[in-house]
Amino acid sequence: MLNAISPVDGRYAAKTSELSEYFSEYALIRYRLLVEVAYFKKLVSIPLPQLSGFPKEKLTALDEIVEKFSLRDAERIKTIERTTNHDVKAVEYFLKEVFDNLQLAEFKEFIHFGLTSQDINNTATPLMLKDAIEKVFNPLLDRVLAAIHKKSVDWKNIPMLARTHGQPASPTRLGKEFAVFEERLAEQRKQLNTIEHKGKFGGATGNFNAHLVSYPDLNWRKFADELLAELGLVRSQLTTQIEHYDNLAAIFHAFSRINTIFIDFCRDIWTYISMDYFKQRVVKGEVGSSAMPHKVNPIDFENAEGNLGIANAFYGHLAGKLPISRLQRDLTDSTVLRNIGVPMAHTVIAFKSILKGMDKLLLNESKLQKDLEQNWMVVAEGIQNILRREGYPQPYEALKELTRGAENITSLRIRQFIENLDVSEEVKKELNALTPHSYTGVGLVP
Repeated sequence: MLNAISPVDGRYAAKTSELSEYFSEYALIRYRLLVEVAYFKKLVSIPLPQLSGFPKEKLTALDEIVEKFSLRDAERIKTIERTTNHDVKAVEYFLKEVFDNLQLAEFKEFIHFGLTSQDINNTATPLMLKDAIEKVFNPLLDRVLAAIHKKSVDWKNIPMLARTHGQPASPTRLGKEFAVFEERLAEQRKQLNTIEHKGKFGGATGNFNAHLVSYPDLNWRKFADELLAELGLVRSQLTTQIEHYDNLAAIFHAFSRINTIFIDFCRDIWTYISMDYFKQRVVKGEVGSSAMPHKVNPIDFENAEGNLGIANAFYGHLAGKLPISRLQRDLTDSTVLRNIGVPMAHTVIAFKSILKGMDKLLLNESKLQKDLEQNWMVVAEGIQNILRREGYPQPYEALKELTRGAENITSLRIRQFIENLDVSEEVKKELNALTPHSYTGVGLVP
């Protein structure tokens, strides 16, 4: 770990270990093997005439090739690759070796029959990403959403001075401000999960040339559509040698929007901590500064913000580059696709830091109350709108004259202003009921 170039596999390896099942070199090889085996089994199910004699009892053995795939198997494939200098061909040759061991040599030339490497890669990669989203990303995002939701409920009745342009504004409720982020994130999560995971499967340049010339009477489009559907993907119908990656780009944009909302969240919480609205639970043994012993820094939110930014830089490049390929195919997508786990890893690190930071938040309610008490001018909005309702002449201008740029707008000055208004005692009573602590609008949506 100390020799790792990237902190994803070094300093933060423990936080990202679950992603190795989906984005490591081992994982890519295993997913490629899964696609090759699924394809061969689909050919057997037709059956192609040359595969009609394939022993059905051996189908289970084919599944076990994937289910029992080990690091030793992956190392064997890498050894083959040193000769082939081609990673997908190495998987094919490995599978042929396994067929020899299973006494299935007579059928092995139908492994990778009619395919190009991208039929395997552009099926394996979206499948890897889909599984990682379903098994790692979504569950972790749900944990963060649940933590935000809990704060919104716990603090739903806590009044708080709002700040627009950094200046005191109409009061809000602390729980509602957390709920804003919960709603935004839930909407983007929904959009992410409506994007189809698409794959390419159609031979060398997407036209099933070799398939059709070999077996012209078979409906190869239907065959490929069914194969990818069985794997949980949707087949792109018209492609070049590679999938056009438009939906993959949409997924990366969705990830980026989620991360951007979290950056906004982290900065707000950081600011509230700096305003002393939150204290932080002290962790025994931790040090906040090498020079200043008193420091309890908001490091979890800073760590999250930094990692989210790195992730978004990657997502931006992935989304902008992958849909572009010269003519029917160039190789630039290959090396880029190998990095899709990197921004996911930085995102996972960030989510876990946010969870840690939120667990350490301690509400300093007295500070929130103090800020409200020191900013009575914020009820001016409510006063002037009640006066509008009552037909009072130029209420906005009257409140502007009283409050804009003024200092020491206390409850007493507000009460004196109300007392001098030419309105009924009933309206004055209504106006006097307004305080920075109560003028908070509607509560949370049930």
